[in-house]
Amino acid sequence: MPTYKTAESVSPGHPDKICDQISDAILDAHLAEDPFARVAVDVAGGHGAVFITGEVTSKAQHVDIPAIVKRLAGDVELINRLSTQSPEIAKGVDTGGAGDQGIMVGYACNETPELLPLEFVLARKLNQYLYRIWPHDGKTQITTRDGQVETIVASFQHAPRAALLDKVKKWLAQESLAPVTSDVTFHINPAGDWDIGGFDADAGLTGRKLAVDNYGPRIPLGGGAFSGKDPSKVDRSGAYMARKIATDYLKQHSAKEVFVYLAYAIGYDQPVEATVIIDGTTEKARGYDLTPEGIISFLALRRPQYETLARNGHF
Repeated sequence: MPTYKTAESVSPGHPDKICDQISDAILDAHLAEDPFARVAVDVAGGHGAVFITGEVTSKAQHVDIPAIVKRLAGDVELINRLSTQSPEIAKGVDTGGAGDQGIMVGYACNETPELLPLEFVLARKLNQYLYRIWPHDGKTQITTRDGQVETIVASFQHAPRAALLDKVKKWLAQESLAPVTSDVTFHINPAGDWDIGGFDADAGLTGRKLAVDNYGPRIPLGGGAFSGKDPSKVDRSGAYMARKIATDYLKQHSAKEVFVYLAYAIGYDQPVEATVIIDGTTEKARGYDLTPEGIISFLALRRPQYETLARNGHF
C-alpha cells in the first residue's frame, strides 16, 4: 500500500499567526530591557479588536504595546488585561524549578537538510515562497505519496487563481526536494479567489497552530504552545531543548529518526522523564543539563528572538 503524508503551513498574515507574533513581540520587548522578565501573554483578535491577557512581571519600562499591536494588526481597538504572575507560580520558578508541569516532544529525521519531515518542510517552503509575492493571509498544504508530491493545496488572499497556480508550478519545478507523481493534483484557491482575509475575515488566537509550530501532524505534540512565554516556561524552553537533543542523537547515531520526550513538574528543576527513542530503541537522555536554568543558559534563551520564530515555525 502507498504511504501518504500530509502537512500544512500558514502565512504570517493568518489571524492565528498575527496573534502569535503579537504575543512574542511583547515578550521580545520585555526581554530587551529585562532578560529575567516573566512573561505569559495570550492574544485573541479579529474584526477590529485585539484582546491581550496574561501575566507579566518585568522591570521593563518602555514596552509600547499599542505600537506593537498597530505594527502587526493595523488600526484596531486594543483591550489590555495583563496582570502580574501569581505568587504561587513565582515561588516555584524563583528556586529554579519549572514554571509549570508539561510534556515536551522533540523530533529529528533524515528526510531533509533541516532534519524535519519532508511534507512539513515542503508545505512551509511553498508558503514562504508565495508570501514573498502576496504578503497577506494564506495557507498551503502538501500531500506526498511514497515521498513524491501528489497533491498541492494553496489559498492566498489577493492572489488570482491563474497567477497563483503559475507560481506554485514554478516553485515546484525548481524545488529539488519535491519530486512529483505522474498524477500530481493542484487545488488552487479551491473556494474561489478571495480578498477579505486576516482579522477582517476571521478571528485568531495565540497557540492555535501547534502542528505548524512543531513538526506537522504525524509527530505527536506535547500539548503546550510556545508564543508569548518566557523561557522559564518549559513548554517553550523544554521543547527547544528536546529538539536539540533529537538532532544531536540523530547525527551521532546516523539514525533515520529520533523522538525525545521530556516531562516536568511545577516547581521542580529536574525532568520526571527524559527519554530518547532512536529508530525504535529507547534509552535515557544523558549528557545534558535539563534544569530550566541549564536549558536557558545553554540555548541562550533570555534574549529577544521570538517574534521571528512565531512567523514560520520554531524549528
